[in-house]
Amino acid sequence: MNLLSVHQLSKGFGDEPLFTGLSFGLSRGDKAAIIAVNGAGKTTLMRILAGKEESDRGEVAFAEGIRVGYLEQYPSFNQEITIADLAFGPENPVSRLKHTYEEHLNAGATSTNVDAYNKRLNELTSQMDAVGAWDYERRLSELLTRFGLAETSRTIGSLSGGQLKRLSLAMVIIDKPDLLLLDEPTNHLDIETIEWLEKYLSQVNITFLMVTHDRYFLDRVCNHIYELFDGKFYVHKGNFAYYLEKSAQREEAMRIEAEKAGQLLRQETEWMRRMPQARTTKSKSRIAAYYELKDKVASVKRQQEIKLDITMQRMGSKILEMRNVSKRFGEVVILDHFDYMFTKGERIGVVGPNGVGKTTFLNLLTGIIPPDGGRVLAGDTMVFGYYTQNGLQFDDTKRIIDVVKEIADVIDLGNGQTLSAQQMLTRFLFPPRKQNQLVASLSGGEKRRLHLLTVLMRNPNFLILDEPTNDLDLVTLQALEEFIRQYQGCLIMVTHDRYFMDQVVDQLFVFEGQGRVRGFVGTYSEYREMSASRDTEERKTEQPKPDSGPKPEKPAKAQKRTFREQKEFEALDQEISMLEKEKSECMAMINNSDLPYEELRRISERITFIETELDIKTMRWLELDEIGK
Repeated sequence: MNLLSVHQLSKGFGDEPLFTGLSFGLSRGDKAAIIAVNGAGKTTLMRILAGKEESDRGEVAFAEGIRVGYLEQYPSFNQEITIADLAFGPENPVSRLKHTYEEHLNAGATSTNVDAYNKRLNELTSQMDAVGAWDYERRLSELLTRFGLAETSRTIGSLSGGQLKRLSLAMVIIDKPDLLLLDEPTNHLDIETIEWLEKYLSQVNITFLMVTHDRYFLDRVCNHIYELFDGKFYVHKGNFAYYLEKSAQREEAMRIEAEKAGQLLRQETEWMRRMPQARTTKSKSRIAAYYELKDKVASVKRQQEIKLDITMQRMGSKILEMRNVSKRFGEVVILDHFDYMFTKGERIGVVGPNGVGKTTFLNLLTGIIPPDGGRVLAGDTMVFGYYTQNGLQFDDTKRIIDVVKEIADVIDLGNGQTLSAQQMLTRFLFPPRKQNQLVASLSGGEKRRLHLLTVLMRNPNFLILDEPTNDLDLVTLQALEEFIRQYQGCLIMVTHDRYFMDQVVDQLFVFEGQGRVRGFVGTYSEYREMSASRDTEERKTEQPKPDSGPKPEKPAKAQKRTFREQKEFEALDQEISMLEKEKSECMAMINNSDLPYEELRRISERITFIETELDIKTMRWLELDEIGK
């Protein structure tokens, strides 16, 4: 049985169709992702599935009784309330349910209709069970702490983009939905949180459909890939690596078909140019077939390919130097007497958790903000290309072509080659029919692509990218990767996209907090492997060692439980069984309509206590079980 069924779904804006006749379904256990270029309608499709937007035609149906969670690409909450208000206050439906349940219990003493009271109580109890409301506050508090949001007195408006995304993610996950709809779940998250989410989605028994460009994420958590291309859906039952293989095969088949159709089109075009006078049924049929063939060839040629072959300004011997640079905001230290001299061709990735100052570091490099101490010295020939995390604030009332022409009408590609603004836009997947549209008509990802165009067309020799993968589609990312591989200037980049970083950087600045910056030569994957190995060694060195004597030559045995731990392990087994039995008995008593309300309240409080004890004892049992393996 499908948890989600989509039948003949269509959506467009004006005369521009986004997709037509989409049909697919999600069964329990499906872990699926939608891949498409920006502007193809991914977010629109997700909003339709989540009931936030209407389709033009078609039907979306969910299995009866399932809970659906939706993570928006840009979460929106009341900016004036606090995290606590959102998580535990009347804004939260689970908190409202718990409050209703408690009010109903309190009303038991004055209830005159016992049957109606008990019927309503049973309904509320079932609802509490369904959403896990008995220990909801404890679980949500643990999740907020894990996501660095323990300070629940902060207002929503004071949170950064990453904090807001983590809060939204916590609020979606805590409800334990049967089906998750995730629109760009990794955007604005730091790598540590992405890896946690990756592990969670891989292990938990949940069905989801997501939109993401994170290729490691796609490869490790998905078993279905849906490609939305030219308004149609292509289904690939496998992970991202399988999708790449099958997509390449399909594109090759389409290329061969296009060559054959192109040869026939040339013949038919020659026939059309002779302007057949006789409008017989046969000639009319041939004319109609000609236009169908022309549309078919054009459709195949619309394979999305972006070309980034821009030159760069000449780079002198002096590039950029940071001398004894310090920067702090209150108690938060970003840099503490930092020294570095950049050399030609360096490709540096900047990593670290949210809030340690990665973007501030980039702003120091470009002179947007001054250091508290020290100097940042740029060479005379330096031309920065700064792709900012927040993007450019385009004037939505301007035409797309005018945005580019304000920078240059003609772009120098080097070697005597030039491109007009119109040709440049076409290379960045803005076809002529779209160039005269207003900026307001662009999707978020298309605006990011336009921002990238305005950065690269200035021919920078020092490229600075702050979260370039946010909202960029895979086509643009792959083109950007290839461009950077051939780029001869300096590159420094902040990104949470591990795959992208592995492809384009060869050394890292690791921001550890409080002004500590560690250098590492290698890719991010190599750094993670080194860090894991170092952590393992550190744990080994923490084990108590004998003061003297030779090391035994026989191989070390696996760690075993001590006698006391074994006794504790056996006792926990019995205690967990007893608690689970008591919980079942309490749940049966809750459903007994003959109990007075005071007794029902006592039992519900006991259930909450048992849930907490079970969690604690089960975690300890798992720890001891690992030791014994």
